[in-house]
Amino acid sequence: MYFLYTSGIRFYVMIIRLAALFHPKARLWVKGRKNIFHRIDQALKDSNFDKQQHIAWFHCASLGEFEQGRPVIEAYKKQFPEHKIFLTFFSPSGYEVRKAYAGADFIFYLPADTRRQARKFLELVKPCIAIFVKYEFWFNYFNELKKSNVPTYVVSANFRPTQHFFKWYGEWSRTALGKLNHIFVQNESSKELLSFIGITNVTVSGDTRFDRVVDIASQAKSFPLVETFARDSKIIVAGSTWPPDEDLIFRVMERSAIKFKLIIAPHETHPKRIEMLMSKTGIRAVSYSKASDASLADANVLVIDGIGMLSSLYRYATLAYIGGGFGVGIHNTLEAATFGKPVIFGPNFHKFQEARNLLDLDAAFTILNEEELNSAIQKLLGDTSKYNIASQHAGDYVKERVGATSIIMRKLAEGIG
Repeated sequence: MYFLYTSGIRFYVMIIRLAALFHPKARLWVKGRKNIFHRIDQALKDSNFDKQQHIAWFHCASLGEFEQGRPVIEAYKKQFPEHKIFLTFFSPSGYEVRKAYAGADFIFYLPADTRRQARKFLELVKPCIAIFVKYEFWFNYFNELKKSNVPTYVVSANFRPTQHFFKWYGEWSRTALGKLNHIFVQNESSKELLSFIGITNVTVSGDTRFDRVVDIASQAKSFPLVETFARDSKIIVAGSTWPPDEDLIFRVMERSAIKFKLIIAPHETHPKRIEMLMSKTGIRAVSYSKASDASLADANVLVIDGIGMLSSLYRYATLAYIGGGFGVGIHNTLEAATFGKPVIFGPNFHKFQEARNLLDLDAAFTILNEEELNSAIQKLLGDTSKYNIASQHAGDYVKERVGATSIIMRKLAEGIG
């Protein structure tokens, strides 16, 4: 089984290298790992790193996992200021956005999970602790960490019965979980699943994303141009959208009996994507980078063509539409809910516990088509009582679930001694 796993890793790397000839993201994946060990070694030397100092290694797959792990990184740094933070990413969508993150001392791509590379990485970095976020289960890294007696944790993990760990053929995969010192899970069902396969070093801590979104909301930025656009209007903020989401929203906007303005922040913001989106919106649309008080006076659609704004933009929303539900899965609902905004999303939400919870509270609404989206918007924007209840439930849902970071940090401190 180990042979198949390692062969799979090597095959994946080969495919990515071939894809890099045509695909920009794959090219970044390959480029970011070029001479990776030399660059890590040089970075450690250039920093005048004291061999007696400790390094805490945090690993995140991508940007979403980073935002999930960020409260723990920052709490760790506050509690152990003498430790250096070594942050790795698997995906370019995490590394390229956060490679200048001030909360880490070193930021790199994670070398591929072969035995040789895992061993070499650990020999260079020599972490005193390793913390993986949510879904990152790399067998060779876990194995080498165990051999080196490095305390290893997974935080904000969320397990489902469909995962290979819980299948008849998952015995080998389960050995990776056995290498961990402790697993912090989001819910009781995850703990029960792990208990069923004999993994008991588990704590239900909740989801650190609640801590993160509350912190984001408390530091939300103001955007004067957006305030000008939103003034005295009902506003729908459509976040992390894809073309199927946008087509639906624009059709509903044309027919809606209740008039609203739309702030739309697509998941991708490269020039061709923005150009394509602007071509769909009609003449009363303005892109944020070209907006002025004068151009916004007559606009009913504001297209966000930059990054790093969305989490703060939800403050201006009456309600939020979360993109991705007609594709691989919805994006972050909590960033809107923390402001007390009801959310609407497409049908692919079942992997996300918070989305299911918000639906149960009538703080969220899922839709399949144009008719259902129009109905949900009319219901929320046309009935003040229903809107206020949904808004209250959304905000309360987030506030009642903060605190995961504190639970995790208490346990980590025990492990560090």
